[in-house]
Amino acid sequence: MAGDVIWAFRVMRLPLLDAGGSPIGRVDDIVVIPTRPGVAPRVLGFVATSQRRRIFVNAGRVAAIDSDGARLRSWDVDLNPFKPKPGEVLIGRDIIDRRIGDETVSDVGLREASDGKQTWWQLAKLRLARRSALRRRPSYRLIDVVELPELFNTSGSEVAAEVARLREMHPSDVAGIVRAMPMSQRKQLAEAMEDDRLADLLEELPEAEQLRIIEGLDLERLVNVLEEMEYDDLADLLAEMPGEQRTRVLEAMDAEDADLVRRLLSYDEGTAGALMTPDIIILGPTSTVAEALAEIRNPDWLVSIAAQVFVVHPPYKPPTGTYVGIVHFQRLLREPPSIELGRCIEEEPTITPDLPEREVAERLASYNMLAVGVCDEANRLLGAITVDDVLDRTLPTGWRQRRRVSTGTVPR
Repeated sequence: MAGDVIWAFRVMRLPLLDAGGSPIGRVDDIVVIPTRPGVAPRVLGFVATSQRRRIFVNAGRVAAIDSDGARLRSWDVDLNPFKPKPGEVLIGRDIIDRRIGDETVSDVGLREASDGKQTWWQLAKLRLARRSALRRRPSYRLIDVVELPELFNTSGSEVAAEVARLREMHPSDVAGIVRAMPMSQRKQLAEAMEDDRLADLLEELPEAEQLRIIEGLDLERLVNVLEEMEYDDLADLLAEMPGEQRTRVLEAMDAEDADLVRRLLSYDEGTAGALMTPDIIILGPTSTVAEALAEIRNPDWLVSIAAQVFVVHPPYKPPTGTYVGIVHFQRLLREPPSIELGRCIEEEPTITPDLPEREVAERLASYNMLAVGVCDEANRLLGAITVDDVLDRTLPTGWRQRRRVSTGTVPR
């Protein structure tokens, strides 16, 4: 339940469960980062042991924590070894058993918080123990975490606090702030940011600036960040890399992801193929409205992607089987959950991967579409192009730099 306190000592012994509820490891520790003064530190994620590896699980990938365990939202697990970043604090390693005067921190309470748009875990309470020669058992008291902010100060706390401040902002506004920083400070932030947030930032910067920011990252960290990027943005960045670096990155990536990116890189610049993303919602004609809505609810989908479902015959990964049509989100809301998608199809024009970008924009505008499917000569779906990516390409060069940046908190 939101608002209830759950104790770290208990969490750090729970099983790590996959999306189906089967155990795949065990939670060992909790990673937090200091925030601005007066605000409780937020949980970044969890350190877990899985397949004899000590890994990091981002808090956003955890759907629920209860007596059964910490259950993941999806089946994906990053098995790269956990490496703490500057400013990060581990509850088990750094906080529990820490002495504060004549008391010791015996436990830390977490509470789920929400702003109505997103939900996160933050630290709420500290349980302090005091031992006395007159008592066999220690006495305990609870205090609010914000009463002891110095407990979470680290050598990288200034950078960590800046990362925490930027986390509350929209990535496009973060990009404006970062662009005004000296390059040395940009790289410090990049080192301290979570992989997914750094990926979001890179997507909002021109490729030349992206390359300068990631210049100092080791290959393993770089690949972790790049694999969090949207495929079309990733392909654009790789296209700007020196050939030798691009080869090393592709060889270090997941084989399936690397093949997909190579396919995107094969299209000529300025064409629909170079602009499209294959990461879209694809289902079969016998799938139901209920199944489509369940897929759309996945918070990992971009708004423009989740606005429609593309319907094809198997296989369901690009290049798919024969393309059938599209079903828009609004239509799904109007139909009974048991209706098959094949009965809800709307026929909208598709485009070929060699169509020039200008004509792609005209097609989207002419038919008032948020996304247009890209099919090959055999009518197999290769991917789709969303209106936000078209705007990004058709706006004048340098529009991001001229954009007026707000330094306040922007809702996501």
